[in-house]
Amino acid sequence: MPTPSYRRSEVLRSLWPWLPLWSVAALVAIFSHGPMPLYSTRTLAVAWEMWRDHSWLVPHINGEPYSEKVPLLFWLIHAGWFVFGVNDIWPRVLEVIFGGVQLVQVSILARRLFPERPWVAKAAPWMLLALSYAFLFGLQVMYEVLLADCVLGALLCLTPSLQRAEPRWWLFGVLVGAGLLTKGPVMLLHIAFPWLLGPLWNDWAREHRARWYGRGVLALLLGLALLVAWAIPAGFAGGDAYRHRLFFTQTAARVMNNAQQAQVVQSHPRWIGWYLISLPLLLFPFSAWPRAWVALGTLRGPLAHGVRFALCWLVPTFVLFSLISGKQWYYLLPEFGGWTLVLAGAIAVLREERTTLAENYWLGSWPLGLGSILFAGALFALPYVTPTHAFHNEWVEGAAPYSRTFSVVFLLLGCLLLVRGRGEMRRVAVAGLLGALALNTLFTLTLWHKYDLNPTTSLIAATQADHHPVAFEGNYEGQFHFAGRLTQPITELHTGQALQAFAKEHPDGLIVTHPNELDASALRYALLAQPFRSEWLVVWAAPTLAALRGGRTPAEPSQAPRVYPAPTTLQAVPQS
Repeated sequence: MPTPSYRRSEVLRSLWPWLPLWSVAALVAIFSHGPMPLYSTRTLAVAWEMWRDHSWLVPHINGEPYSEKVPLLFWLIHAGWFVFGVNDIWPRVLEVIFGGVQLVQVSILARRLFPERPWVAKAAPWMLLALSYAFLFGLQVMYEVLLADCVLGALLCLTPSLQRAEPRWWLFGVLVGAGLLTKGPVMLLHIAFPWLLGPLWNDWAREHRARWYGRGVLALLLGLALLVAWAIPAGFAGGDAYRHRLFFTQTAARVMNNAQQAQVVQSHPRWIGWYLISLPLLLFPFSAWPRAWVALGTLRGPLAHGVRFALCWLVPTFVLFSLISGKQWYYLLPEFGGWTLVLAGAIAVLREERTTLAENYWLGSWPLGLGSILFAGALFALPYVTPTHAFHNEWVEGAAPYSRTFSVVFLLLGCLLLVRGRGEMRRVAVAGLLGALALNTLFTLTLWHKYDLNPTTSLIAATQADHHPVAFEGNYEGQFHFAGRLTQPITELHTGQALQAFAKEHPDGLIVTHPNELDASALRYALLAQPFRSEWLVVWAAPTLAALRGGRTPAEPSQAPRVYPAPTTLQAVPQS
């Protein structure tokens, strides 16, 4: 019988080299630029306001209770701030930790579900780390990677181990509660079907149905109790409007497109087939690997326990999320691990039962290699065509200064993917990870200035430090609050009448607008202008903007506007 020290060494060896490789790539990528507006900056703004006002129970954004999210992620950010002080390093390190935990969980899940095929446990984390969208979105300080950890942890509690066949129900309930405190009731949708369909994949559930469902219900009640233990006091502390949105509106608006609410809720309605047509992008690079499709297409019954588990999890969950009105790609992030289990399990069966297909070069990674080489050629040619503005796209043309350097990277990755022989899956995984890292680095070097809000944030912070109010035309998403360590709310202006009233009441105030283009009046009268995504952020003295909007000529400013960077002809073109 193996000794405990031997088992520990085997566990550590199983993490090599995919966990160190992914960790280094994730740390390089996440610290190559600052927190991304609006995803990361909104999360950090909520955490900052809770910290600043010692509001540990009710999340706030821009001075108002924030019912869109529950508090576990904010509490974990605060835990690091208690130790290291307020900073943006700890939240990003935390996201890398979450991602690493997810990879380890998938590896353990594969080992339990495919005990007769150890290759699956080796391949599944490689496949997960290679998924380009999952890697890039994992760089955001958001809730989904922590939610994925809770989902995978809960599902691990349902799967049998060598020492125990019955699920660990109390831990299942605790992890369900953690998921509920991370993203709310949607946690139940991610874990419902593996539990409800347990007898189809779990021998213990099939033999002990009453205990499986009875104790499962008790565990779910434990998880709900953890959520309620926070939600009830938070609801009373946050007031009537917050309580109504917390318990009813914010969930209903995502399920039904016509939900009525007093305030705007981020429901993201999309058509029913949106997730289906998005799958090739979400599963890239394996969606462009012919052997993966062949392996899935040649699966025949009886299916392995692990494949049955993954299908019981993925198929009904995918259908359910497709029926829900609100859709975002990252809503499916907790299921990415399940997709890699299906792919790895199918390829393992192909390797064992259809050796000819498993070794056929024309089913290999050459399409990915060819695509990478063609992409390298396009990057190399980019500086030759950008002077003509042939693309009429500032994003493409913005990448030109460094595109030749990165063309070499993708050329090398393409050559790697054309190699024959053993280790094909790992070559695809390494190329997928390094390709995503290269694209993130190219973005940082060429386009990050369109997301770097430091110029505007610094001006707003200085204005509030002098006790002058600031307003934002339209919906404000908290993008300035954390970076500027702002202490006062920013007023939202939704009508011209509100803008005029603000300027009249606060002649020493500032107003931030976000036009599609810089016009002559902005270049003459504004205080500051900087690009933001496909728009501009323009900061005005409130009386100046009010005069222009009222058709009056304002006084000449004492100094020219600060423009970051100087506008080009292309940047001044309205964006679609």
